[in-house]
Amino acid sequence: MKISKSQRSNIIFLVIILLIVIPQTRQPIQVFLQKGLAMFSPSVIDEEDRVVLTDYNWQLVDENGLAYNFNDARGKVVFINFWATWCPPCIAEMPSMEKLYQDYKDDVDFLFVSNETQEVISKFKKKNDYEFLVHASLTANPEQLETSSIPRTFVLDQQGNIVIDKTGAADWNSKSVRKLLDDLLRLE
Repeated sequence: MKISKSQRSNIIFLVIILLIVIPQTRQPIQVFLQKGLAMFSPSVIDEEDRVVLTDYNWQLVDENGLAYNFNDARGKVVFINFWATWCPPCIAEMPSMEKLYQDYKDDVDFLFVSNETQEVISKFKKKNDYEFLVHASLTANPEQLETSSIPRTFVLDQQGNIVIDKTGAADWNSKSVRKLLDDLLRLE
């Protein structure tokens, strides 16, 4: 029996649909597709369009139980990422964020914020060999940092200007992001 080209296309389409519907294969496929989308660097907001963060009253706690007062970030370059372990675009961009974190953790305040349990976060980080600290919000985010979807990432300069506001996956370890951070750190 010979299979026609259109029948072959239908079979391939059916297999792809089945792989997406089956829970065990859905997330890996979604992460793979998101990694393709995360090959692009986020855009920097034009200076005249930047919003200034005016409210630093935000209390967080890190995964070790240590309190973090966002007021301590005032006057620093800050990288904030809202994410979850179950989110395919979040998972797709995490390797680039870990690389960026490793190179800039001494100069930039990194806040990876998730509302998941410590057990879930620890398991995810251990499985992927991530070293960044994860925080949970104890109080509401400042209005300018509100988010209704994840991943959402903000980069703030020392004056509190939101320089990057990116929803969705991106390549955070790109030359353009590194140049931006280097330029912002030089202004200190």
